[in-house]
Amino acid sequence: MPCLIGCLALSAPRVVLLVLWLFTDYVGWAYTTKVWPFLGWIFLPTTTLAYAFAMHYGDREWTPIGIAAMVTAVLVDLGLLGTSSRSRRRRDGGGGGGSGSAPREIVVEGRRVG
Repeated sequence: MPCLIGCLALSAPRVVLLVLWLFTDYVGWAYTTKVWPFLGWIFLPTTTLAYAFAMHYGDREWTPIGIAAMVTAVLVDLGLLGTSSRSRRRRDGGGGGGSGSAPREIVVEGRRVG
């Protein structure tokens, strides 16, 4: 069961954070106010979950596993924030099929497809 929650937390962290916040005291126990989990839900959901995990794992003390979870979560959140369509277009060389760009030509086995 914890492995399933971990996989869901990486794929849909806002949903997992909301479910934990509504149906358990897992998040409320780790934070002293409700402001930080709410801001974390908006901006850095994976980091918010990792902080709750780190506080539970170490019984409100920082442990090496808690620190590793936090560092990993921050990297995941920053990676998710950096993959906007604008940065993808910049990385792909300005294409993307948006307005003002030429349509892409697809050639399969010597024939033009699209």
